[in-house]
Amino acid sequence: MARTTLDTAALAHDLRLAVMRFSRRLRNQRVDTSVTLTHLAALSTLKRHGAMSPGELATHERVQPPSMTRVVVALEAKGLVTRTPHPTDGRQVVIDLTAAAEELLTEEVRAREAWLSGQLQELTAEERAVLREAAVIMDKLASG
Repeated sequence: MARTTLDTAALAHDLRLAVMRFSRRLRNQRVDTSVTLTHLAALSTLKRHGAMSPGELATHERVQPPSMTRVVVALEAKGLVTRTPHPTDGRQVVIDLTAAAEELLTEEVRAREAWLSGQLQELTAEERAVLREAAVIMDKLASG
């Protein structure tokens, strides 16, 4: 039993380090470094979930509303989001992506996937098969 616990702890350690290194390398494949990773995360949330209030966006991003207000102001200044009046609450606004933001997100994904495809081509067919299985397992871990 103790051996299994040690093996699991060692796997957790190795996997954590590998995921962190991999994530860092993937993040470095940026198209526009003037847009921060925080900004990209907010834009991605809007793309995934649609237009929403700054408060809802803050909840999705797990940040305080004043922090999200600063992000929205910066994104609006860059022409990446628009603010429109909330349809039912006159005290609020709705944040949505602009066409420029949609294009930026598409290019960011394209750049990262191109880099990753190149890396994957360097692997053997067996290594790629292992990664296909690992992707399913990692998704299971992430959703648990």
